[in-house]
Amino acid sequence: MSRMRGYLVWGVLVIVIAIPILAAATSPLLAWRQPVYIVAGFAGVAGMALLLVQPLLAGGYLPGLAGTRGRRLHRYTGTLLIAAVLLHVGGLWITSPPDVVDALLFRSPTPFSVWGVLAMWAVLTAAFLAGFRRRLRLTVRSWRRAHTILAIVIVTGSVVHALLIEGTMEVMTKFALCALVVIATVKVIVDLKVWTKRPPREV
Repeated sequence: MSRMRGYLVWGVLVIVIAIPILAAATSPLLAWRQPVYIVAGFAGVAGMALLLVQPLLAGGYLPGLAGTRGRRLHRYTGTLLIAAVLLHVGGLWITSPPDVVDALLFRSPTPFSVWGVLAMWAVLTAAFLAGFRRRLRLTVRSWRRAHTILAIVIVTGSVVHALLIEGTMEVMTKFALCALVVIATVKVIVDLKVWTKRPPREV
């Protein structure tokens, strides 16, 4: 019974991630885009998918990946998220450097750019803290709380960024994926009890 439940959970996760990607792949807007722009766009979609996987791994919700295995994979998928963000921004830079510069300097007229840049810097900051956590001598509690705050900024910025863009992602599947990302993130924050005085669970 537990094995069947595990297969069901993994099957649902694959479907939830695959449907928005397949919907974006059939968008008629792709016919007018350069290959680099298309790759950058799908890197953004992949990043949203990883934002769903990350809290599921951190909370130990995925069958077979609880405990140490889940936490280790959480770090690996974090690396993939950084790569997706860099590929997304790098591709947009190649297609239109002035627009990316304006976005990075927070002077872009498009609101979605601000949210995207906020999420990007939060991702990079989280990566920096993870890489230099020992050198910075952060306590477990300080690290967990800083990581949680950055995760909230990442998810909020990414979701608003995605919802404000009228691009290749299909509207309904985009809303569904964003909603699931928010729900998963809120659940893991509540379950891990980061803000309580009790020692937080290792992530």
